[in-house]
Amino acid sequence: MIATMEENKYLSISEINEYIKAILDNDLFLNRVYLKGEISNFKWHTRGHLYFTLKDGNARISAVMFQSSAKNLQFAPEDGMNVLIKGRISAYPAAGSYQIYVDTMELDGIGNLYIEYEKLKEKLFKEGLFNKEHKKLIPKFPKRIGIVTADTGAAVRDIMSTIRRRYPLCEAILFPTLVQGKDAAPNIVKQIEVADNYNCDILIVGRGGGSIEDLWAFNEEIVARAIYNAKTPIISAVGHEPDFTIADFVADLRAPTPTGAAEMAVPTVADINNLLNQYKLRLNKNIKTLVNTKFIALYNLKNTFVLKNPMSLYEIKEQKLDKLIDNLNRNMQNVLENRQHSLEILKNKIKLLSPHNLIENRQNKLKEINITLNNLIDKKLNNTRHNLDYLINTLKLVNPLNILSNGYSLVSLEDKVIKSSKDLKIDDEIKIKFHEGEVISIVKEIRK
Repeated sequence: MIATMEENKYLSISEINEYIKAILDNDLFLNRVYLKGEISNFKWHTRGHLYFTLKDGNARISAVMFQSSAKNLQFAPEDGMNVLIKGRISAYPAAGSYQIYVDTMELDGIGNLYIEYEKLKEKLFKEGLFNKEHKKLIPKFPKRIGIVTADTGAAVRDIMSTIRRRYPLCEAILFPTLVQGKDAAPNIVKQIEVADNYNCDILIVGRGGGSIEDLWAFNEEIVARAIYNAKTPIISAVGHEPDFTIADFVADLRAPTPTGAAEMAVPTVADINNLLNQYKLRLNKNIKTLVNTKFIALYNLKNTFVLKNPMSLYEIKEQKLDKLIDNLNRNMQNVLENRQHSLEILKNKIKLLSPHNLIENRQNKLKEINITLNNLIDKKLNNTRHNLDYLINTLKLVNPLNILSNGYSLVSLEDKVIKSSKDLKIDDEIKIKFHEGEVISIVKEIRK
């Protein structure tokens, strides 16, 4: 039976959307769901709410996480992150769509490892373990290379074969270690410490490629510190070229692959031959330069005046000998004259030392002293009289009373001599001293 239009009840959009929401809200299965997927179209609202799309390879669902739940997050979500979500499915009536309301969210396994990786990387960077000044130089021609890696797999074969092919003179020693799993990190540390005391010129530490979980042992802090503390230069060779581990940043040199590490560690036979040829050319050039220099020196020596005229050497010596003989004779004559003079002085001293001469000399000296003393006394008296006259005249000149006798007067205020009208003020009582007498005056006007 076909219903008429009057029998049908038409619903509004809001009513049907609310009805669907009620169904979803009352479904116990949808009230607690666990989803995993990738974040896209992420938006962090200014009010603290999170809006994003959760997707996998085939489908997507809208998601919202309110500020009350978002404040408990341990990371900052962003597009491309793989996450694990717990929440409830419900409808959003205004848009006629359903979505998941997120209660909790955490990074999927690889994301958690990435966070740990970044935290350790930042920590070690701040401590200076990555600084260039701590990097040791890699020797160009090593005699012994230590290899810290697994004793099976492509990595050790590539390293060994590359060293033998490129530089067979070098000895390569394997220090086998675990490179994957929970026991790998302490095992790598132990083998680095053993190899570091094995008199190696270089250590290659690494493994072949793999996922981030496979390479994780080389992101452990104990491995990073073992590499940093090693005395031997270390080349890291972990994974493939795009792979970067903490070990790469701490090592003295980072190789993109294990094979690349071996190529960085040793030269090729061709490189050595080229280097030897360069040394040979430089050596021949230096020898030729040295021979030419010595030849020129020999030529100059052969053409010196002395070698061409050897008797000139004796002529010079003869002249020097003549000068020495002349000097000797002159010195002997001087010595004889000095001795004779000294003898005469001694004779005179002997004469002077006789008693008669001594008395006579003393009397003469006494007379001289008497005359000198009298002269000094007369001179001293004259000087003293002259100085006294000078001081008396000077005293007269500076005597203020004598100045007053010339018509000048002396003004004072409270026993202080006034030199300028600026030192006075109206009604000051001043004393004016003349050559004869003094007066007391009151200042009525000051002219400056």
